[in-house]
Amino acid sequence: MVGPTHYLVLAAVLFALGGAGVVLRRNALIVLMSIELMLNAVNLTFLAFSRFPLVPKAPAALLQGHAAVFFVIAVAACEAAVGLAIVIAAFRSRTSIHVDDFDSLKL
Repeated sequence: MVGPTHYLVLAAVLFALGGAGVVLRRNALIVLMSIELMLNAVNLTFLAFSRFPLVPKAPAALLQGHAAVFFVIAVAACEAAVGLAIVIAAFRSRTSIHVDDFDSLKL
């Protein structure tokens, strides 16, 4: 039987992989994908606590988890659109998408 611990361990592994991608990689697209991976790990945690509530027989917990995931997905979509627009604008002016090259806000 798959319990909440399995979901939380998987979410922790996904979050750690995303964090490692943000810290270790220098490509802006890889950094954006790693942030998306971290947000999906948070979504998995929300859904795990929604599926297995801390208080048994709490029907409101199911809807609260799904509502939180809906808002995180909306924020992730906005982050991807704005982040990709910034990366494209920076690539047009500098012809590079390495994070180390973004040393100033002036494009």
